Amino acid sequence: MAGVEKGPCIMTEVKFPPLRLKRNEARRLRAGHPWVFSNEVDAGVTPLTSFESGEAVEVQDDHGKSIGTGYVNPHSLICARLVSRDRSYPWSASLIVHRLKVALSLRERLFEQPFYRLVYGESDGLPGLTVDRYDQVLVAQITAAGMERMKSEIITGLDKVLRPSAIYLRNDNSIRALEGLPQYVEAPMGEIPEQIRLTEYGVDFDVPMQGGQKTGWYFDQRDNRARVRTLVKGKRTLDVFSYIGAWGVQAATAGAATVTCIDDSQPALERALENAALNAVAEMIDTRRGDAFKVLQDLYAAGERFDVVILDPPAFIKRKKNLKGGTAAYRRLNELAMRLLTKDAILVSCSCSYHLSRDDLVAQMFAAARHLNHGMQILKVGGQALDHPIHPAIPETAYLKAVFARITV
Repeated sequence: MAGVEKGPCIMTEVKFPPLRLKRNEARRLRAGHPWVFSNEVDAGVTPLTSFESGEAVEVQDDHGKSIGTGYVNPHSLICARLVSRDRSYPWSASLIVHRLKVALSLRERLFEQPFYRLVYGESDGLPGLTVDRYDQVLVAQITAAGMERMKSEIITGLDKVLRPSAIYLRNDNSIRALEGLPQYVEAPMGEIPEQIRLTEYGVDFDVPMQGGQKTGWYFDQRDNRARVRTLVKGKRTLDVFSYIGAWGVQAATAGAATVTCIDDSQPALERALENAALNAVAEMIDTRRGDAFKVLQDLYAAGERFDVVILDPPAFIKRKKNLKGGTAAYRRLNELAMRLLTKDAILVSCSCSYHLSRDDLVAQMFAAARHLNHGMQILKVGGQALDHPIHPAIPETAYLKAVFARITV
């Protein structure tokens, strides 16, 4: 791209219904946070029940001074999200186009190939919208009522900015229930192929577009998978929660002696083997289907041992109320993995649970190591890839942890 526009092409003065805040509730928003919680609204002046779900609003402080424009959902704890703080460029279709262009300019600067997360919600100024790019195919998820209300404008904007051959909406995320939105999947533009081929660090993968997990691929682990490539040469490697082999096939092509992939989905394991064959490393990979905790126990009982173990589980802590049980699950998982390690080995332990901090993950790993009387050294703590930028005011946008640790017996 030649450059990024300074703002939407059309300046408009649009009157939106006001959403008035209580006294002293504007400070966090003025400091840069875009969320309004329902208990911060002055319901006597602007009752939430007077708004439609997803309706555009102007957020005002207790004196009626504008803070910005966005959208409201009276049925959600996060009852409003700011999208623009400039009254000349309010929440609108033209603003969507502008934000898409800004997001695209960053990714084109970062990546040579058109495979990446194009839009990462609040971090790209489009709260409630996620878009992954697979060259000419875009896979999007809408998780907020305000974005759902602008669905046609989003599709038009994506078409205008990227001219894709197809757009696929994977609106089957359970988060939508928090916004009172139904789940559905549709292709509003073009025909969606069954799979797309992408290349990561010279390794080819066929990624399912229909029926795959989330939007098909986990771009956020890109950098951590690259680091694993430097650690596996000649090593017996175990990839737990392998999905379609993103970690395992990378390890095999980087010279791992053997790779074992564990997942509870037989179709995912079959795709992992297909991706291994695609890269001429099928003979180096075997698979085990089943519950990861049970399979790890079975491997230990069978006397199997590994030099590198990679743990990339789904989020065990999706909500704060799950913190205690989820934290215990991370501890147990890491202990089971450590029992399978050789005397001087590498454990890569990941968590995509925002509510489990990096320090808490390290603490659970260390507790497991001490229980087994193992030594532990932290080599590196990785995070999400550059196409998942962190919003400085929203800790929730920094969710991914990948701890690279040396475990000695």
